[in-house]
Amino acid sequence: MNQEVKTAIRARGVFKSFRDKGVLKGLDLDILEAETMVIIGRSGCGKSVFLKHIMGLIKPDAGEIWVDGQEITAIKGRELNDARRKFGMVFQGAALFDSMTVGQNVGFYLNEYTDLSETEVRGIVEDKLRLVGLENIQDLKPAELSGGMKKRVSLARAIAHDPKVMLYDEPTTGLDPIMADVINELIIKLDEQLNVTSIAVTHDMVSAYKIADRIAMMYGGKIVAVGTPAEIRESQDPVIQQFINGRAEGPIDVIGGA
Repeated sequence: MNQEVKTAIRARGVFKSFRDKGVLKGLDLDILEAETMVIIGRSGCGKSVFLKHIMGLIKPDAGEIWVDGQEITAIKGRELNDARRKFGMVFQGAALFDSMTVGQNVGFYLNEYTDLSETEVRGIVEDKLRLVGLENIQDLKPAELSGGMKKRVSLARAIAHDPKVMLYDEPTTGLDPIMADVINELIIKLDEQLNVTSIAVTHDMVSAYKIADRIAMMYGGKIVAVGTPAEIRESQDPVIQQFINGRAEGPIDVIGGA
C-alpha cells in the first residue's frame, strides 16, 4: 500500500455491550482510502455489529469512529442521515423488497431522496444493472430471480447513488462456488471502476483472499491482526491458523470470540 494514502475510516477504543455481554472490547482499526478491507472472525464475534457502528446505526458505549474526517459516533439527526449517504450496503440476504420490481428496488434511494425525474432514475438503474451484468430485468420481481441474481441486484442498488464507502455483509453466503466467484469478481470490478473504500465481513476465506487488499482478524472483541492476504495466510498465530483452516480442536475453540 502507498504510505501516502489517506485513512478513510478510523476506529479507536470502540466498546459495545448488549445485556451485559461485551461484543466489542476496545476495537482499533484503520481502513485506507480506496482499499478493500476484509474482516474475518468467528460467528458472533461482532463483525456485523462493527459494520453497523461504521454506518451510525449503532452507537458505541465508548470510543470513536471517524469516516472521511467526520466523527460518525458524535453526530445525530439530519447530520447523521447526510453522513449515511456516503455508504452503500450489501446485506447478507440481499434484503430486496419483495413487493417491488427490480427497477424499483435499485432506484429506491434515488426515488426517495433525490429530485431526479423518473426517466433519469430509470437511466441510472439500467446503467447500474449493466455494471453488475444484468440487463432487461427491471420489471421482474425478486421472486423471479435466482440467488445470484438477487445478490447482483443488491449490488446495483448499493451503488445507485455513487457511494464513497461500500459495506458487504457476508456477500457470498448461500451461493454455490461458481456464483460466489462471480460476486467476488464483481466486487473487484466495482471497487476498481468506482474507486470506493470497501469493507467486507465474511467467513469465506476463498472470497477474503481474492477480494482483500488487507485482512483484519477479529477475536475477543478486538482486531488482533491486520495484514495482506499472504501475511494472514502465512501467519503463525494459532488464533488465525485455527480460523483460516477451520479447525475445531484445541483450547482456542473453547474460549472463542465474543
